[in-house]
Amino acid sequence: MQEVVIAGYLRTAQSRSRPRDPGRDWFHALRADELLAKVLPELIKRTGIEAKEIDDFLLGSATGVGEQWAYGGRSPILLANLPETIAAKFVDQQCGSAMAGVHIGFMEIAQGFADVVMVGGMEHMTRVPMGGVTTDRGLVAPNLALFLAPEYQHWDMATAMNMGLTAEKLFAQTKFTKEDMDKWAVRSHQRAAQAQAEGFFDGEILPIEAPQSDGRTMTVDKDQAVRGDASLEELAQLKPAFKKDGVITAGNSSPLNAAATGLILMSKEKAAAKGIKPLATIRSIGFAGVDPTIMGYGPVPASQKALKAVGLQASDIDFWEINEAFAIVALNCIAELGLAPERVNVMGGGLAIGHPLGATGNRLIGTLARILAAKGGRYGCANACVGGGQGVATIIEYEG
Repeated sequence: MQEVVIAGYLRTAQSRSRPRDPGRDWFHALRADELLAKVLPELIKRTGIEAKEIDDFLLGSATGVGEQWAYGGRSPILLANLPETIAAKFVDQQCGSAMAGVHIGFMEIAQGFADVVMVGGMEHMTRVPMGGVTTDRGLVAPNLALFLAPEYQHWDMATAMNMGLTAEKLFAQTKFTKEDMDKWAVRSHQRAAQAQAEGFFDGEILPIEAPQSDGRTMTVDKDQAVRGDASLEELAQLKPAFKKDGVITAGNSSPLNAAATGLILMSKEKAAAKGIKPLATIRSIGFAGVDPTIMGYGPVPASQKALKAVGLQASDIDFWEINEAFAIVALNCIAELGLAPERVNVMGGGLAIGHPLGATGNRLIGTLARILAAKGGRYGCANACVGGGQGVATIIEYEG
């Protein structure tokens, strides 16, 4: 099997989506595929390849409807005026979509069916908001309404389809407190704000000129939701977001976001022939299914599978990027895998930077590769929980 490297990574900043007040979203006037069409040509250019060398394009998004119906992954390719010879696929594994795209691309190259694969991710949670139909059992996506039928009552779909309630249930199964979650959220904002101030994210963000609601044009070059002034006292005052006596709040949950992300994967042999210094080498992948009512547990078995496949222990991993869909997801993963917190989300996480659903997997992997280089780490693991009860994980190695 061929070794597979990450040859390039680029993303937009992640704006703060507000479906009920669109004008406050820095990207409210731009579609998700428009954002991605701006990222892809620049990603190709910076990586040092020609577009015609790309064998396949894999596009991840959690909500492939309306504007995000991507014509089988082709629309961003066509919008970016890239060669018609690039094949494309649309990948939906909800919050793991872009990472699932990386997994598919990794296997295509490793098995010799492709030399260069580009993976995109996009989500615009203002223009294509999370939706559903309201019933007497809560919010349920239309295509899963059949689970309300009596023969399917063994599944608690009212919980499984509400990510906040799955976080509440996961929390109830741990020994953590609400204060623990709020402290982790403050940490996330503080570290992300520091990384912004030090210019760390400048190396991965493509500035985008975006029309604003007041008629001006703004250069969007930083993640909108990061708040360096977030305080524990402020978070402690927030009301439960998902149930009356709950502990999951807007403060210890990820915000809604819009963004586009891109990675270029390549065989190590191809990269060497072109004189490209890889960001990292992909060493292993993992994916797992769990009880959908505690979907936030998913990263644990996914990471364990990825570690086992490559013969590593959790202690061998220098840095972790655990998607902070909710603070309890990261805290539970730290506890279950026995991780040192100082090795986790060192530049902040999704609670601050954001979580644009299907686009997040690329950011986790790409940011992790850059962290390994910046901090002298060797192995890194990126993972995420997935709505519906799943987890995904990717292990990479920085080889200097």
